[in-house]
Amino acid sequence: MTGELMGLAPVISTAGLTKHYGTVHALTDLTVEVGDGVTGLVGANGAGKSTLIKVLLGLLEPTGGHASVLGHDIEHEGQEIRRLVGYMPEHDCLPPDVSASDFVVHMARMSGLGASAARERAADVLRHVGLDEERYRPMGGYSTGMKQRAKLAQALAHDPRLVFLDEPTNGLDPAARTDMLNLVRRIGTEFGIAALVTSHLLGELEQVSDHVIVLDGGHLLRSSATGDFLQRTGGLLVEVVGTETERDRLGEALAQRGLTCRPRGTMVAIDPPPPELAEGGAVHDLIRDVAADLGLGLMRLQPDRRHLEDVFLEGGTRV
Repeated sequence: MTGELMGLAPVISTAGLTKHYGTVHALTDLTVEVGDGVTGLVGANGAGKSTLIKVLLGLLEPTGGHASVLGHDIEHEGQEIRRLVGYMPEHDCLPPDVSASDFVVHMARMSGLGASAARERAADVLRHVGLDEERYRPMGGYSTGMKQRAKLAQALAHDPRLVFLDEPTNGLDPAARTDMLNLVRRIGTEFGIAALVTSHLLGELEQVSDHVIVLDGGHLLRSSATGDFLQRTGGLLVEVVGTETERDRLGEALAQRGLTCRPRGTMVAIDPPPPELAEGGAVHDLIRDVAADLGLGLMRLQPDRRHLEDVFLEGGTRV
């Protein structure tokens, strides 16, 4: 199950792309490129994520600017774009009295596959998304997680070169969310299909994306490789055995030794240490010794890294 190999050209390219609904500016002067692999499109609800996908699919006409998808112009070649890409919409759109098998076969045939090829393809993608044993049941009786898998299956039914996945984890519990994210990651790695994935949950995209695009109020906030977002800060995160009381005891003791500390969940976040402690692992020895003096067991000591949330917390200079 592999998508067609693509060259070095971006799979999506926009230049000054703008979409206004009267006085509402959904997208403003968006210039960005999307390459192979999994690209996360992140932003709060109303940031312009779904609007961008619909414009790229040729379902909405832009107010200004230009864009291409797989080398095709969105304003004049929308039908060809929709033939080449898969689309998983955010909202529930599944006919309740139709089985997943019949639905995916239908969508594959709508995309141009013959009857036999469509049936084979439907069986293949339903197996890949984990609906093999449930494929003949009417989808109205599916759980939310199963419905999301069925929507993903139909997006992959015609072996697209690119898929748009709009909030694929919407409404899922933590376990189902993890399963869906694993499927998304496999699309970009094992299947070789480029994917543009939207989410308002920033931590999700850190897990699966090669590249992240951040939108804020229709503007481009930042676009870069995921690793650039998650660079080391020079700080440390420490977790000890016990409750918040033990965490706070450690933090207070480290502060008395000259470190700047604050609680972060179950851990103590430590700012970059002064130069005399930064060299030769001295700060690690200090943390170990303080924890031992307090009779606390160290569970974790790791570098602190920036997260996607930090882009917003820092005010995020628009690019």
